[in-house]
Amino acid sequence: MDTSLHTTDGLKLHLSHHPAGTAAHGVVVLVHGLGEHLGRYAHVIAHLNRWGWHVLAYDQRGHGRSEGGRGQLATAHDLLDDLSHVVDAARSAHRGPLVLLGHSMGGLVVSRFAADTKAPWWRPVDGLVMSSPALDPGMNGAQKLLLALLGPIAPSLAVGNGLKPAWISRDPAVVAAYVADPLVHDRVTPRLVRFIVDGGEWVRARAANWTVPTLLLYAGSDRCVAPAGSRAFAAAAPAQVVTAQAFAPLFHEIFNEPEQAQVFAALQAGLRRFAPV
Repeated sequence: MDTSLHTTDGLKLHLSHHPAGTAAHGVVVLVHGLGEHLGRYAHVIAHLNRWGWHVLAYDQRGHGRSEGGRGQLATAHDLLDDLSHVVDAARSAHRGPLVLLGHSMGGLVVSRFAADTKAPWWRPVDGLVMSSPALDPGMNGAQKLLLALLGPIAPSLAVGNGLKPAWISRDPAVVAAYVADPLVHDRVTPRLVRFIVDGGEWVRARAANWTVPTLLLYAGSDRCVAPAGSRAFAAAAPAQVVTAQAFAPLFHEIFNEPEQAQVFAALQAGLRRFAPV
């Protein structure tokens, strides 16, 4: 069922609600990555429903069928504030545990959201799943210099993100579908890039004191984000709080790789921690 809600600054966000039945364990809020949209997660949603989880997915502002300039942010914390409205909607619709599942930039958004308990957007959640999170965007020196120059003078200038479609998956069919998808875009702005860079540093710096039960699944051969960010977070975080698994040969979109069955098995096992049955 497709619905919508409005952000604090009046944009309409596109939501998609997928109930699992009356005996569901709880609800998963699914947060997609940079430049994509919730429609690319139909198979992930199907798995979650089959395992007994309601799913509420949404297109982040500036993405998919949601309003907002492509890759644009009005303020540095827009994506976090937007998620607070979606979490409120999920809590209103469902009882039981609430888990945030974020991929790539979405993985950064959910971790930044859940761990900053003093922020106005913060809401309590029962667990996090981060899929190839953008905890380190892997920027080179030239990119960092460009961000430093453009950020203060043109924070909303939309440019290409520099990521190649071939980097998302080793499955040619997945790459072809991504390239042909009219809702996929490659726009970023200095303000959005700054959010990603600063957010990743913020999360990594707090890993040692992490308290949110978290499942971290990441691609070991990722070229869209640096796997080193996930490795550093996992190494510093308390082992009893964060469970991490790397998939060495996989590219960025671990749910769209030929070995996706292994990833889904790890996801299913990890979700049992949040809602034991």
